[in-house]
Amino acid sequence: MSSAPLRLGTRRSQMALVQAGQVARLVTERTGRAVELVPVTTFGDVSRAQLAQIGGTGVFVSGLRERLLAGEIDVAVHSLKDLPTADPGGIVLAAVPARDDPRDALVTADGAKLADLSPGARIGTGSPRRAAQLRLLRPDVVPVPVRGNADTRLSKVGSGQLDAVVLGYAGLARINRLDAVAEVFEPDQMLPAPGQGALAVECAAGAAELVALLATADDPSSRAAITAERSVLAALEGGCSAPAGAYAAYTPATDTVHLQAGVFDPGGAGAVRAADSGSAADAAALGRQVADELLRRGAGDYISVPAARPSDGGDV
Repeated sequence: MSSAPLRLGTRRSQMALVQAGQVARLVTERTGRAVELVPVTTFGDVSRAQLAQIGGTGVFVSGLRERLLAGEIDVAVHSLKDLPTADPGGIVLAAVPARDDPRDALVTADGAKLADLSPGARIGTGSPRRAAQLRLLRPDVVPVPVRGNADTRLSKVGSGQLDAVVLGYAGLARINRLDAVAEVFEPDQMLPAPGQGALAVECAAGAAELVALLATADDPSSRAAITAERSVLAALEGGCSAPAGAYAAYTPATDTVHLQAGVFDPGGAGAVRAADSGSAADAAALGRQVADELLRRGAGDYISVPAARPSDGGDV
C-alpha cells in the first residue's frame, strides 16, 4: 500500500467535517498513516426539497460513494444512520468507531422541557420517526418539517420561528452545542434511528490492505449493536414507509445484545414495539427476529406502499 496520505471524503457541513476529523485522527493514531480530508458537496446538500421527496438520507451518502468508486477518494465517512440498508456493491463498511450517545435531544429557547411547552407548540424535525413519537408523547404539539444544518435549526428556535427542535444529542456534542439541550429523551421515550450516534467508515471492497488498516478503528461492541438495529430496518424496509426506530445495547460480560424496536403511526395514533436479546455473533438474526415480532404484533397496520427510508436529515 502507498504511504501517501489517505484521501477521506466528507460532506462540507460543520458536523460532517468534525466527524471526519475524528475518524482521521483515530486512523492516524492507530496506524501512523496520514489522512487528509476531501470535502464533497452532495445533491442532498444543495437541494431544498424535503428529504423524502429526493430519496431520503441516502442522497447524502450516494455522492461520497460515487467518488469512492471512481477512485477520487480512498475512504468515506458518513453518519451511520444515513446509510441505506441495501448492499452498495463494491463498497465495504470497514469500520464502526466507538459509538457516541444515540439519544435524541429537545432544544428550546428558555430550557423548557416537552411537558412544559404550550399547547400547540411547533417543534421542528426533518424526521418522520421523531415526529410520530413526539405526537405519542404530546398529542397536541405540531411537528414542523425543517431542513438545514444544526445551526440553522437552532436559529429557528432562537428567532421564535419554532418553539423547539429535536436533534441528535451526539451531533450537538460534536459541534459543542450541548448548552442548547433542554431535555434528553431516553430510548423508552423516543427510540433513536438505527445507527444513530455512530459513524460509518467505508472503502472499496477490493482494497484488502486498506480494509485491514481501517479495521483498526472498528469497535466490535458498537458494530454488534448497529448490526442488530439495521437488521430490523432491512427486514421492514421492503414495504415499510412508517417511522421506525431501534436501539441495541451490548453487554460485554455476557456477550449479549439487547435490542428494542418500534414502528409508529405517523399521526401518533399508536405504536408497535418488540424487544429480544441474543449473542453479538447473531446480531443480524436478532434484528430479523425482532422485525418478525413487530409484524406479528400488527406493525403491518402502519406499513403501506414502499417509500424512501424515513430520514433524520443528514448529520443531525
